[in-house]
Amino acid sequence: MTQKKLKHEQVQYIEFLSRDLARAKNFYTSCFGWKFTDYGAEYTAFEGDYLDGGFTIGEPVKGSILVILYSKDIESSKNKVISAGGIIVKDIFEFPGGKRFQFTDPDGYELAVWSE
Repeated sequence: MTQKKLKHEQVQYIEFLSRDLARAKNFYTSCFGWKFTDYGAEYTAFEGDYLDGGFTIGEPVKGSILVILYSKDIESSKNKVISAGGIIVKDIFEFPGGKRFQFTDPDGYELAVWSE
């Protein structure tokens, strides 16, 4: 991974479990253009400007943490999620400061996308 300045006590890395790493990589590349680096057969990492993360083989379980992505064009992001096989679980709705939608990925993780 590229050396970057890390901010003290800020979220820097998130890790997901996936039943199928190739499917997870395809989904997130299709939706959001994430780039991946494989580290063996059971781990793949992605790198972003603000947050890094990875996927490892395992059985996903719905948790209480909601990962929220930012989008400049929420309709376009929603369409990419649907095209890549994601399922919209909460359609676009407004909240103070913007709007967002929530979806599940092919492993069943629920994420959200927000926009101003």
